[in-house]
Amino acid sequence: MRNAYLIGERLYLRPLEEADAVVCHAWMNDPEVRRTLRVRAVPHTEASTREFVRHLDTSHDQVFAIVLRGDDIYVGNCGLYAIDPIDRTARLGIVVGRRDQWGRGFGCEAIRLLCQHAFDTLDLRKVCLSCFATNDRGLHLFRKLGFEVEGRLREQVYVEGQWVDELLLGLLRGALRAPA
Repeated sequence: MRNAYLIGERLYLRPLEEADAVVCHAWMNDPEVRRTLRVRAVPHTEASTREFVRHLDTSHDQVFAIVLRGDDIYVGNCGLYAIDPIDRTARLGIVVGRRDQWGRGFGCEAIRLLCQHAFDTLDLRKVCLSCFATNDRGLHLFRKLGFEVEGRLREQVYVEGQWVDELLLGLLRGALRAPA
């Protein structure tokens, strides 16, 4: 494990590095990956991704690479954004960019690690996220972990030729569920 920050059973989270741009910018251009992301309409280059990572050094966001233990395969990114120390909230984002690793529970484990960090280390009270109503896999995962739908922005986003609702979800401290 290289530069591990949060360690789980099958994966670890480490700070995102500029060198990761070589791999992850291609994920963000993959139509199957980006269809569920807010940044789906922006073409990504290695240079723009490097710039994003460089900007993290001056932000208060905590963004991590998701890396499989043992073979050190970099499979995605996750992070806590807009961390508010007064209201003790943050927004969560995640992408498992390697499609060959989908459906193996890595997103679930990464979110659990990130939320435990948010509640136990950062002393946050709530973690929020948004998810397109058409993202069945994501919604299933978030609900399984204890996130609850708190709001709906009707026809908020235009995805693949149709207007789609955006759901706002929240997880309160103490509500994180163990995987089934």
